[in-house]
Amino acid sequence: MPTNNRSEPTSITQVQFLTVAEVAKMMRVSKMTVYRLVHSGELPAVRVGKSFRVPEKEVHNYLENAYFDAG
Repeated sequence: MPTNNRSEPTSITQVQFLTVAEVAKMMRVSKMTVYRLVHSGELPAVRVGKSFRVPEKEVHNYLENAYFDAG
C-alpha cells in the first residue's frame, strides 16, 4: 500500500477529520492553542460553518515536525 505525503493527492473519503477539542485532547493543550496554530497556518484546517476541522494526518505531521533536540 503506498504511503501518502503532501505531494500525492488523497481522496476526501480517506481523510479523517478531528474537531478542535479532539486535537487539543490528543496534543494535551488547550483549545485556544489549537486555534492559534490553525490561524497562524501552522496546522492546516478546513472551515465548516463557524467550526474548524483538522485532518488527523496533519496533526501527526505537525507533531512529527515539532520534535527538537534540547541539548
